[in-house]
Amino acid sequence: MARHPVRLPREDRGLLEIVSHVRTPTLRRDRLSPDQIAQVARTVRRTPEVMVKVTGGGTSIRAVSAHLAYITRHGDLDLHSDDGIVASDRETQRALTKHWHLDLSSRQGGSRDGSDKPGRAYKLVQNIVLSMPHPTPPEKVLAAAKVFAREKFGLQHRYAMALHTDQEHPHVHLVVKSEGYDGRRLHIDKPMLRTWREDFARMMRAQGVAANATPRALRGRNRGHTRTEIFRARRRKASTSELRRIKDIAKELNETGRMSDPAHTRLVETRKVLLAQWEQVARTLDAQGEIELAGNVRYFAKTLQPVLTDRERIASNFIAFLKEERDKEQRDRKPERIRDRGEEALTR
Repeated sequence: MARHPVRLPREDRGLLEIVSHVRTPTLRRDRLSPDQIAQVARTVRRTPEVMVKVTGGGTSIRAVSAHLAYITRHGDLDLHSDDGIVASDRETQRALTKHWHLDLSSRQGGSRDGSDKPGRAYKLVQNIVLSMPHPTPPEKVLAAAKVFAREKFGLQHRYAMALHTDQEHPHVHLVVKSEGYDGRRLHIDKPMLRTWREDFARMMRAQGVAANATPRALRGRNRGHTRTEIFRARRRKASTSELRRIKDIAKELNETGRMSDPAHTRLVETRKVLLAQWEQVARTLDAQGEIELAGNVRYFAKTLQPVLTDRERIASNFIAFLKEERDKEQRDRKPERIRDRGEEALTR
């Protein structure tokens, strides 16, 4: 049966918006459950956040094979499958995916209305990444990923995964066959991703690793890192839109020495609402005798990151990037100056 959200008066929404993502049998406006209190405590302690992200999916067997080759580093890394097989070489990995019968997947391309017009190609697989920040033990991430895949897709969809440790944050690449045993296709939407994040965090905690899953907005962050755009632009790997945006920002900084964005006012108003919501959580905790945690909530809200729009954040990162580049150039020049002075002293 479809569940319809209950529309609450605006002054009553704060508490529910902060903790509503914690699934609990009863959700009261005047009291927090033990699970909700634990969620609040993890958030204000800034417990490491899990990352669950859909990175695409191949629409052809060739694309799927290429992705599997990438995540296994062309056979150098183990590929763990849903039936317990660990494929440690390229040939075994190829044989493993042949059993998925991707060529027989229904609705592969074609139009939805049954006409002869070509339609968009359907994904044969869904590519998912499960990640934790450094210094999480990689074997714990892999163990939690296996539990996650078994709980979400076991006896429903074929899947395989590989662990990557070549970056600072250990992560697992999970490939899931879109078409299930019953012929239904896997459809991933935002509510599902939100649930997956919560569940993966729970599974990491079961491995003895502190992990949390909260919306970025509740932590005072309106989007992820923008610094990578600047590095991509320098290496000529940025998209056309990224390059245009960075050039526009650089031009405004050069001409005016500052960055202005009309969206800043809206973000300030949003921050005021968020602070009011956290204050409501603190008052509820006070009423329940959780005085220390209530104080931690107020400190957390007080120390949220400054309000910045995307353009303002890029501008700030761009200025910091230029400063780092200048400092690096100065450090590189120092040995040359010392050597030149030494040679000059010898010639006297």
